[in-house]
Amino acid sequence: MKKILYVEDETDQVLMMETRLSASGYECLTAADGEQGYQIACARNPDLIILDLLMPKMNGYELAYSLKQNEATKNIPVIVVTASGAKALEKKCLDLGVNEIIHKPYRSDYLTERIAHYIGS
Repeated sequence: MKKILYVEDETDQVLMMETRLSASGYECLTAADGEQGYQIACARNPDLIILDLLMPKMNGYELAYSLKQNEATKNIPVIVVTASGAKALEKKCLDLGVNEIIHKPYRSDYLTERIAHYIGS
């Protein structure tokens, strides 16, 4: 079973994503902040990481940068899910090595399609 790490500090978002990913046949690992997300990514080697940008302790930009600088995690695909539509945000994320930005609100089937694009189903 493929593992997806979801890094998000809002509990309701985590519960929805866990349900969605489990129903799609993925194992869902979760972290409530960037620091915890980095530790889990290094320890559990997920197949893909989905992260929010605004989080405590280590924000999504810092997390994406740290993941892409680490030999053990640099090749893990990263999808940012955000409510912001700022073009500067997109450029910054892509410059950090993020594979894709998905804007909230989004269709759950669209997210599932994008995950499958990177790691299969």
